[in-house]
Amino acid sequence: MEESGRAERHLEMYAELASVGPYGVKVGHALITMVEPHRGHERAYHRWYEDDHYIAGAMAMPWMFAGRRWVATRELQELRTPEKSAVAQPVTAGCYLSTYWVTEGRYDEHMKWTVGINKRLNRDGRVYRDRTHVFTAFQDHEATVYRDGAAGPRDYHALDHPYQGLVLEVIDAEGPEQRAELLEWLRSAYLPKRLAGSCAAMVTIFRPTPLPGDRMTYVKQVEGVDTRLTLLWFLEADPRERWQERFGDLEGEVAASGLGRVELVAPFIPTVPGTDRYVDELR
Repeated sequence: MEESGRAERHLEMYAELASVGPYGVKVGHALITMVEPHRGHERAYHRWYEDDHYIAGAMAMPWMFAGRRWVATRELQELRTPEKSAVAQPVTAGCYLSTYWVTEGRYDEHMKWTVGINKRLNRDGRVYRDRTHVFTAFQDHEATVYRDGAAGPRDYHALDHPYQGLVLEVIDAEGPEQRAELLEWLRSAYLPKRLAGSCAAMVTIFRPTPLPGDRMTYVKQVEGVDTRLTLLWFLEADPRERWQERFGDLEGEVAASGLGRVELVAPFIPTVPGTDRYVDELR
């Protein structure tokens, strides 16, 4: 009877949690995680992540309402800049990228769940060890800049819309005060100009938040919490098409502004769920 009463109480808690707090259709936060499977483990890692972790360790969690996985083949890895990156050493590290949206105002609730479920997955032997987290952070949404104004998909559609590519850009400001100035320049001046007539439909801008102290030990604490901005460029064309023309000068333009330095520009294409497509093209 005691066990039955506990189960009933758990069910009631679901109803209570759903009846209070924010539940708007708005991207408030993101999990952005770039991972390098260890050499020789590429296929096993990919199958574990897609068949198990993407669902049980992410999409089944409360308030995480959209997700998508991306891959960088060796050809795409070799397009990355700068050669000496503060994010990835070497700059080619991190051939899989996963992106997830979390409902605005639900970060704390989501984090409680994600820490709990990942501890359970770890105890149950459902965590793949032969991988390295290159760039993993929960992030707060700062802005979205659209190429076409009010027309087209919104940022909350971005992980479901069939975009053909994504560019991950990481920029570090000189200091916390400069980050606000950098953000304003990006959203009001630089990005609108860059997006006009381009193959990128939108750019979402996030700032990283510290991971909780009780996180899993294989995920390192987030760097650049006070100075870093993370940009996701959603592309309507394969990023390999006219790459140099479209993205080859990002580093120089940001440096010329005097507001920050680009630490990573990394193109990806979407994985094909349920398949091992691209696994043989990673090395």
